[in-house]
Amino acid sequence: MNPLVWPERRQLLQWAIAGTASLCLPRRAWALTRVDAHPFKLGVASGSPTHDSVVLWTRLVFDNAQLAGLQERPVTVRWEVAHDEKFSRLVQTGQSQALAGLAHSVHVEVQGLEADRWYFYRFAVGDAVSATGRTRTFPAPDAVVAKLRLAYASCQRWEHGYFSAYRHMRDENLDMVLFLGDYIYEYPNASNAVRVPTGGWVRTLDDYRQRYALHKGDADLQAMHAACPWLPIWDDHEVQNDYAGLTAGDSGQPVPDFSARRAAAYQAFYEHMPVRAAVLTRAVAGLAQGAEMRIYQRLQYGRLASLYMLDARQYKDAQVCTPPGKGQAGSLDPATCPSWRDPARSMLGQPQERWLEAEMGKAASRPAGWNVLGQTTLFGQRDFHRGPGQRLWNDGWDGYASARTRLLDALRKNAVANPVLLGGDMHENWVGHVKADYADAASPAIGVEFCGTSITSRSAGNAKIPEFLAENPHFVFADSERRGYGVVELTPRQLTTTLRVVSDVTRPDSRVETLAQFSVQAGRAVIEKT
Repeated sequence: MNPLVWPERRQLLQWAIAGTASLCLPRRAWALTRVDAHPFKLGVASGSPTHDSVVLWTRLVFDNAQLAGLQERPVTVRWEVAHDEKFSRLVQTGQSQALAGLAHSVHVEVQGLEADRWYFYRFAVGDAVSATGRTRTFPAPDAVVAKLRLAYASCQRWEHGYFSAYRHMRDENLDMVLFLGDYIYEYPNASNAVRVPTGGWVRTLDDYRQRYALHKGDADLQAMHAACPWLPIWDDHEVQNDYAGLTAGDSGQPVPDFSARRAAAYQAFYEHMPVRAAVLTRAVAGLAQGAEMRIYQRLQYGRLASLYMLDARQYKDAQVCTPPGKGQAGSLDPATCPSWRDPARSMLGQPQERWLEAEMGKAASRPAGWNVLGQTTLFGQRDFHRGPGQRLWNDGWDGYASARTRLLDALRKNAVANPVLLGGDMHENWVGHVKADYADAASPAIGVEFCGTSITSRSAGNAKIPEFLAENPHFVFADSERRGYGVVELTPRQLTTTLRVVSDVTRPDSRVETLAQFSVQAGRAVIEKT
C-alpha cells in the first residue's frame, strides 16, 4: 500500500469491523500461528468504557523474519477477560483478527459486562501471552455514585524528557485517564534533546505507525495504559503543528496532498488507541474531501458525571490574522482583525456544535451532577497585552470568539449543572473561572477550568506569569515551569483538583509532588485553593 494513500472508506470499514468482531474459530485456527519472538512489545490498553462494554486494544509487532510471512495476512489473536488477575474466574473469551491493513492492531469491543466492575484482560498468539491489563465498566446511568477519580494529561514530546509522570500516575487509584492531545509529535529531533526519536520527519502512514510504536514501547506509558481505561482525543501534533481542518500546518516541508497526510495520521491514531470502530462509521456530513473520524462523544458515569470528549482540530476553521513570518498561528489584535468576529467561524465545526448543544439540552433530564468537557486547550480568554488593547493567541479559543460565545450561551440556556472544562496544549497549568462574557469584568462565573501542563513538552517559564494573571483576573493560578498531570476527584458535593508535578523530567527516576490543590463546591462556580 502507498503509505500516503488513505484506503477507500469501504475497505477501511471492512477492516475495522473485521478487527473488532469476536470470532468463533476452532482451536487449530490460532494454534497454527507460531511466533518465535514476543509480539506484544507495545503492551495492552483499554478505553471507551460504558456501563456494559469496553474496548480492549493491542498491536502485534513482529521481527523482520516473521513479518515476511505475516505482512499481508491476518493473525488470529485470543483474548480473555476475567474477574481475577490469575484468570481463574473467566468472564468472556474469544478470538479476533489482527489485520495487516490496520498494522495488526486489535480492537475487541467486549459487550455484556456488569456495570461498575473492574476486570482483568490479556491477549495471546500461539504460545505468546501479553501483559495483563486492568479495566473497568462505568456505573449504570441511573446509579448513585459516591466518587470518580480521573487524571488528565497531554503533550508528551519524546525529545523533551522521560514519561516518568506515568509511573507516579499509576499510584493515584484512578478510574480513568483523559488524554487531551499531542500523544506524539511529528518532529525529527529537538535542541538539547533528552532522548532522540527514531526516524526523521513524520509524514507517511508508516512514519506515524513507527512514531506511535516508539511511544507505546515506553515502559511507564505502557504500564499506565494497562492500569485503567483511557479516553483519548487528538490535537495538532498527531498530524502537523497548528493544522486546522484541511488547512496544513507549518512544520517541516509541505506534502503534495495534505488531506492524504491527515488521513494517514488519523488511521495511525485509530490503530494505536483503544477506540471503537464507530469512530470510522459514524461520519458527520460536512467535509467535502479528506478522511473523517468522529472521535467526539458523551459518556455517562452514573448520576455523578457526564463526560463530553470534544474534537477541536478536525473541523476547525483556519486561523486568521497571523502576523507575517509567524507560520500558521500567532498572536492577533482583535481591533485590527475583522474576520476574528466572523460568526461563521468555528473551533468545533457546526455539526459538532449542534451535537454538543443538543446533548446539553438533554442535561436537564439527567441528574444534576458534574458536566466535564474534555478538550484540547485553554478555554478562557488570555490577553498577553498589558493595559488597554489586546493580544490573543489565534490557534486556541481566543482566536474563535464567536464559537466560544456560542458554547457559553449553550451552557447558560440549558442551565447545565456544574460545568468543568479540562484542557491541555499550553504546556502550563492554568486554573480559572469560566465567565459568561469575558468582555465584561462583572460577568458571573458559570463554570470552572483546569488546563493542564505537559507530560514532557517544554514551555517558556514563569517570568511573565504574574503579569498575565494580573491582566486576566478570571484565572486564579498559573505555572509554566513544571511538568506532570492533574487529578480530579468528583463527589456529589465537591470537586477536588490536584496538580501533580515531577521533580525533573530529564531524569527517568524523577520524583513527584503536589504543586497546588483546589476545590469547588457543587452548585457554586467558585474555585478555592486548599
